[in-house]
Amino acid sequence: MGITNSNKTVSVDRIDCEGTLRVTLALTAAPDIITNPTDIALVLDRSGSMAGTPLTNMKAGANTFIDIIAEATGGAADGQIGSGSHIGIVSFSSTATDDTQLITSVDTLKNAVNALSAGGNTNHGDAFTKAIGLFDAASSNHKVIVMFTDGNTTTGLPPAPIAAAARAQGITIYCIGLVGSDGVDVNALNSWATPPAASHVSVTPDAAELEALFAELAANITKTGATDIVINETVNSDFVIASILNPNVGTATMLGATSLRWNIDELGVSASESAALEFIVRHVGQTPGTKQVNASIDYSDNEGNVVDFPNPTVTVDCDVVVHPEPCPVPRDLSVDGCSDALVVDMDDTYLESLGRIIQLDVTVRNVCPGKRVALAVILTEVDENGLEYQRGMKAMTIPAHNSATCRDVLVRCIKFVVPEDLDVTGDTGRLCNQRNFKARFIAHNIDTDYRCCDEVLTL
Repeated sequence: MGITNSNKTVSVDRIDCEGTLRVTLALTAAPDIITNPTDIALVLDRSGSMAGTPLTNMKAGANTFIDIIAEATGGAADGQIGSGSHIGIVSFSSTATDDTQLITSVDTLKNAVNALSAGGNTNHGDAFTKAIGLFDAASSNHKVIVMFTDGNTTTGLPPAPIAAAARAQGITIYCIGLVGSDGVDVNALNSWATPPAASHVSVTPDAAELEALFAELAANITKTGATDIVINETVNSDFVIASILNPNVGTATMLGATSLRWNIDELGVSASESAALEFIVRHVGQTPGTKQVNASIDYSDNEGNVVDFPNPTVTVDCDVVVHPEPCPVPRDLSVDGCSDALVVDMDDTYLESLGRIIQLDVTVRNVCPGKRVALAVILTEVDENGLEYQRGMKAMTIPAHNSATCRDVLVRCIKFVVPEDLDVTGDTGRLCNQRNFKARFIAHNIDTDYRCCDEVLTL
């Protein structure tokens, strides 16, 4: 079987800037199917949500699965599953059906798959029950259920206790979920599958990927166990590895702030075996958005297994952070051990973040009593060619006064900040240049006695 499953998961899908998440790498390996015959119950969802392309692609995937098992067991030439292994087909919608028993005929298996039609609800409990019933308790063959579904349980008994009973009997359960219009309960798949779920659950968002996923699973089931496993993981530059937890199999070593190595001497040599490594990753970037967690992950072993790990993403929420003044570059100095004092010329230090504050006063003429005024101030800077550059806009409310007649109102201390790096004089080599600005004012009454067509307005 070789590596039967590989996975990489993250504990959360969203973190704050500089937040942390837990990353899990998981592998499962099992012995060669030829020396350890396997009975496989292929359990296929034919509920109504599978109609059309999903059902077509599932059939293609299931047929590919059957072909790969037949070829790997040495029976492809005569159209039979060889080396003592068998496959049985169970399909389900509102109820489940034994479409075949555990047999070896490739044609009979494919005919059963191709005859499936979609309709009805989704009864996972009955599907597990029928699949368990295919196996001969007296047989020494390894027993595997491959459950495919595209939706949530809508009828029948709760499937979790039935799946648990199957696992207690030594049956290995793999779950393949298709995320379609009806969704899929990934937590349910995790609870049904043989632990760890990361090694026995696969979820595909696209029906077109089903054939490749079935093919990968079948290929993995037929390989040998793995020895001298080396996994090199490098996380994205937006993250660093904060800590590594001890794996349940093998040893893990930090290679740098963003990389680690996981070594496993052997896995799944005499029986199905799973390994998992957890490590903590911390975000160190400054930009928000959806980030890929790993930059690269490389796998190798003595058997030449080809293993692809998913590339999970996490959404990073960051406040907008601006650093207008970078940290100063340090300058080195040293003091001899026997020196009482040290005099060092540290060169020049310059004033930082220079600029000016423009404070404007303006008089608004003839403001009548009981009338609030809206005032806007627009500031621009003018270069030597007469071109103007925006430097700011302010809008404010001038409260109403209670004088007996209209009067002028003085508005004081309207402040604008104009940093020196916005200077458009063209002489950037020196400070304190003369800078030219224009200020524009817009003012109007907020309150009015006018009413349009007797409409009632709130003042």
